[in-house]
Amino acid sequence: MEYTLFIWIGVSIVALMIFLWFFPITLWFQALISGVKISLLQLVLMRWRKVPPGTIVMAMITGTKAGLKLNANELEAHYLAKGNVPKVVNALISADKANIALNFNMAAAIDLAGRDVFEAVQMSVNPKVINTPPVTAVAKDGIQLIAKARVTVRANIKQLVGGAGEETVLARVGEGIVSSIGSADSHKSVLENPDSISKVVLGKGLDAGTAFEILSIDIADIDIGKNIGAVLQIDQANADKNIAQARAEEKRAMAVALEQEMKAKAQEARAKVIEAEAEIPMAIAQAFRSGNLGVMDYYKIKNIQADTEMRENIAK
Repeated sequence: MEYTLFIWIGVSIVALMIFLWFFPITLWFQALISGVKISLLQLVLMRWRKVPPGTIVMAMITGTKAGLKLNANELEAHYLAKGNVPKVVNALISADKANIALNFNMAAAIDLAGRDVFEAVQMSVNPKVINTPPVTAVAKDGIQLIAKARVTVRANIKQLVGGAGEETVLARVGEGIVSSIGSADSHKSVLENPDSISKVVLGKGLDAGTAFEILSIDIADIDIGKNIGAVLQIDQANADKNIAQARAEEKRAMAVALEQEMKAKAQEARAKVIEAEAEIPMAIAQAFRSGNLGVMDYYKIKNIQADTEMRENIAK
């Protein structure tokens, strides 16, 4: 009998736990005394739809205590859509206290878009400061400047769905800084009036199409970099020097080739002279045989040759 009693007690406890799990009476009573109108049947159906009733009820209690009117079906639908119900409710409460126009549908859409809706509402109340990376630009006088800026932004609730993020804002601000410095006649004017950069950049409407509203752009630091103009001139001079050297080398090579060609022609001429001189004795012998050259004429030729050789030796 004792064992049977223990078994019945255990079965009763298990059955009671299952019953309370399917019929969360405690949770329903908690909602009832908190002023949240939700039926026990709705809580049971949430179990069947695999929606945790505690999440929905606690969100409704929190919102009701804050003065919001929430619909259990909308919260349940947002949960089934993989949304973050507590964060959406907290965002609605913060927006209501800060007098920011934000309804449930917009908050749910922002949450489902992958953005932190609660952080966005907080950023609307407390603007965020974004530090830009060092931006390098060159003024018209060729001096490079490296600028850093602080961009104060606040969330634009209406543009959170489909609006560009921080990366786009930083890229646009960097582009504006480069354009502003590049249009300056001298780097000194930029160093004297860094606020001129802020005015030019703010006037471009860089926050259009983004999820933020730019409140201010402050130049935090400006450093002088390289003299790009001088570097470019040096590079141009080196390039001109290399071109001149290449042309001079080309002319030298052509001169050497011409000299070699002239030497070859001179050697060819010498060879022809030597060949012609080798035929002289044969011509003289033929002249002796034919009687066209006498002995005295031959001795005169030899004397002339000897006199010529003597003169050449004296000249050397």
